[in-house]
Amino acid sequence: MDVYSILLAVMFVINLIFAAIIIFIERKDIGATWAWLLILFFIPFFGFVVYLFLGQNLTRKRLFDWDGISKVGIEGLINDQLKLMQSSEYRFDNPDVEQYKDLISMHLVNNDAILTNQNEVEIFVDGQEKFDSLWTDIMGAKEFIHIQYYIFRNDTLGKKLIRALEEKAREGVKVRILYDELGSRKLRLKHFAGLEAAGGEVGVFFPSKLALINLRLNFRNHRKLVNIDGQIGYIGGFNVGDEYLGLSDKFGYWRDTHLKIKGQAVDAIQTRFILDWNQASKRYQIDYEDRYFPAKVNRGNASMQIVSSGPDSEWEQIKNGYISMIMSAKESIYIQTPYFIPDQSLFDALRIAALSGKDVRVMIPNRPDHPFVYWATYSHVGELLKTGAKVYIYEKGFIHAKTIVVDGEVNSVGTANIDMRSFKLNFEVNAFIYDRPTSQKLALFFEEDMKSCTELTQTLYDARPKTIRFKESISRLLSPIL
Repeated sequence: MDVYSILLAVMFVINLIFAAIIIFIERKDIGATWAWLLILFFIPFFGFVVYLFLGQNLTRKRLFDWDGISKVGIEGLINDQLKLMQSSEYRFDNPDVEQYKDLISMHLVNNDAILTNQNEVEIFVDGQEKFDSLWTDIMGAKEFIHIQYYIFRNDTLGKKLIRALEEKAREGVKVRILYDELGSRKLRLKHFAGLEAAGGEVGVFFPSKLALINLRLNFRNHRKLVNIDGQIGYIGGFNVGDEYLGLSDKFGYWRDTHLKIKGQAVDAIQTRFILDWNQASKRYQIDYEDRYFPAKVNRGNASMQIVSSGPDSEWEQIKNGYISMIMSAKESIYIQTPYFIPDQSLFDALRIAALSGKDVRVMIPNRPDHPFVYWATYSHVGELLKTGAKVYIYEKGFIHAKTIVVDGEVNSVGTANIDMRSFKLNFEVNAFIYDRPTSQKLALFFEEDMKSCTELTQTLYDARPKTIRFKESISRLLSPIL
């Protein structure tokens, strides 16, 4: 037997082993199982390597066995709220919130996401405006600055932010930065040398233990959070990079949604940061001190929950929240997302809503940043058209917002896309906001964005060329693992 035949036999055995693992041991979702089997069949030599880094779950339990982790800083609030909501005499501060009691209870019970009231919410849809506000708040910081981004580039914007943080660290403000190694793959700790010399601290989420080898590659921290002095919080879709200011020739104008929050919800943002920081930074741990959770001045009327999800949790909390919102709709559902690859449960919820006469609108970008993901998105929105839903293609630049607004009364803004990666693999965080003024503002932003869109009608979709149909077919087969 020649070397070539031996190699083929070895590859066949390896593929057979991985196929058995997928089917009998890991018990993946059926769609994901078939997608991985296709990869193993069509690229037998490299398929198992790709699966090793991106598909296997055998080490997941060990990777996310973070004993002792709890919702620090707000445990008492969680327990008190659970008792109150179980009481038949409990009444919400805002009567408009009462209709979402089931959604609120689900997040509280399954995610320890407390309902906070009297929050003030400011919405940013433009990167320059968001970062101008962030600079002002950073310059005004007195005690600490906690920053977490999935992508942190060492470009003009990134360097400006680092210099600003160095200045605050020299003033005695405690500065901590947490970034994801894959999302910020060109960033190095040496870029923070000045910040660390001034007393700042830097953490890296799931760094490679060996060069070019990282078995946790598939599990990334996609969260974007800022907490300043425990009084101001930021959450949303903007990362740190010049493209988020609309300075990229590839993407053009960058349309995103980000929130600035003042009120009790900032404590929940702080808790999420501390949990992620203490997991990532073994050198610098944050003790749970009262100064990180200072008293708040009542600033607004918005009620909200900060909900997180990830591969470390049993439930897909954010996805379940989306479905609950969709099923509660009486009139309208507005969705903005860069990727629309829902699993069957979420797609069915949208399909039922549209077939029931609800005004379902989905807005996606015209410029793909990931080709397979984009064509899978195009395939799914094409199928949604059949239900009577409306689909809008954003033409002004790249839309990266992760926003759902239902009936102009409840909304969710955060980091989670509508795809399996965000639901199952990434560490995500969203604000679920039970507030009519905030929801109506987001709905108005959506309607304003429609002026920069082309509506994808059934006629236009049916007329797409065969090349696009082929791309859609291949990408849809792979969609469970994109």
